[in-house]
Amino acid sequence: MTRQDVVIVGGGHNGLVAAAYLAQSGRSVTVLERLDHLGGAAVSAQAFEGVEARLSRYSYLVSLLPAAIMRDLGLDIRLERRRYSSYTPLPGTDRGLLVDNGDAAATRRSFDTLGADFDAWQSFYGRTAALARAVFPTVTEPLLRRSELKRLVDAADWSDFIDRPIGEVIERCFTNDLVRGVVLTDALIGTFAPADDPTLAANRCFLYHVIGGGTGDWDVPVGGMGAVTSSLANAARTAGASLVTGAEVISIAPDGEVRYRLDDDEFILNAGTVLSNVAPQVLSGLLGEVSEPAEGAQVKVNLLLRRLPRLRDASLDPAAAFGGTFHINEGYTQLERAFRAASAGNIPSPLPAEIYCHSLTDPSILSPKLAASGAHTLTVFGLHTPHQLVTAATNDAVRAALERAVIDSLDSVLAEPIESLLLTDAAGRPCIETKTTYDLESALGLPGGNIFHAPLSWPFAEDSADLGTAAGRWGVATAHENILLCGAGAQRGGGVSGLGGHNAAMAVLEG
Repeated sequence: MTRQDVVIVGGGHNGLVAAAYLAQSGRSVTVLERLDHLGGAAVSAQAFEGVEARLSRYSYLVSLLPAAIMRDLGLDIRLERRRYSSYTPLPGTDRGLLVDNGDAAATRRSFDTLGADFDAWQSFYGRTAALARAVFPTVTEPLLRRSELKRLVDAADWSDFIDRPIGEVIERCFTNDLVRGVVLTDALIGTFAPADDPTLAANRCFLYHVIGGGTGDWDVPVGGMGAVTSSLANAARTAGASLVTGAEVISIAPDGEVRYRLDDDEFILNAGTVLSNVAPQVLSGLLGEVSEPAEGAQVKVNLLLRRLPRLRDASLDPAAAFGGTFHINEGYTQLERAFRAASAGNIPSPLPAEIYCHSLTDPSILSPKLAASGAHTLTVFGLHTPHQLVTAATNDAVRAALERAVIDSLDSVLAEPIESLLLTDAAGRPCIETKTTYDLESALGLPGGNIFHAPLSWPFAEDSADLGTAAGRWGVATAHENILLCGAGAQRGGGVSGLGGHNAAMAVLEG
């Protein structure tokens, strides 16, 4: 039996962050990753045979990764800011809403064209910016209690964004249905909830989407998500951590004994501390315990096009429309209708979705020849497609139906069929790849395809919480003293942030 100070179960980006911090501090660290590569959902892949494009296959943008983590670990990660925030076509028309971060006057004209209130938009996001400046600096510190963080936030903002369902403030601040929908989408990424969600799950999702970096901006990682993982792995290895791939953990004991299988042989590591970078539900299974199931609510589609699609608004440059987040059928009423349809067990029609084009901001993910040809990648993230819609037996059929729903939704707002623009791979197949929640569960071990590992938590502790231990103070505690959470399931986890890994490492070093 080999003794290690720390064993990290799961080689996703959070596990690598923790490994780098702890190895730099002189701890002996081993990371065990089930797959044959590191990175979890933060990876790049050549998704289409014979086509030289490396797509961010699962997660694709960075907002919550603090600059402090990049500095501490000496990470060679370059993030690019997108000029355009979003474009949202008004269904059934040749008009749309363009939010241009570089031209406030043009954005105002776009609002005016739709009869929407630009000043209300500015005021609303001025409030979320103030919220971000107050909350984001706390996420790399021990947890504040609710009352402590509340004192740092404007009372009206706390009430609207923390205490009351997010739909209330959206409906009060905006009258235009399209604008309301654009705002609401940040509360629904990977979250299956209505606007008036009494559980406030939508509020928690919204909060994490608007506080990143203290600004709420979502940046493009140059080289794709694989560049993020590569830099983290290099930092961990350089510091002395052992990173083992193809190592399937079989069981974890509360005393720190970790059993794993590698190349058909079984091994045991005895750890002073085990950091779990797998979903809490997976950890419970490894401990022989039972936990509440998790459920995701999205479909992810990657496409490779020979050029960007033409828009119904012929006056708008497609590079501007696709330069930010392109919202499709995500009006407020459409989103609520889609939630009701999915709750009844149906695929919404039209399917609310949004597009991101990595190659406009970072053409390095394409070969020079492919980039010169005018080709572009598109990533589509479809909302309100909960895991309850799919089973192992129906996954292929549901995947095909969801892919069709995505294509139909796209076509409903474009000037030409998206399928006519698809490149083909070496075998002549269209370059389109669709991932259901079941596919995410199978490939990445995400229970129910939940991209956050578990329901998101508030980035603060309740006033009644026991913060008497280092693990408790950092939001990474489990029921077992020697086992801590270090992944997206930790408090303040979720997204490509490194926060779960950072905070678990801080708890180990403090303890």
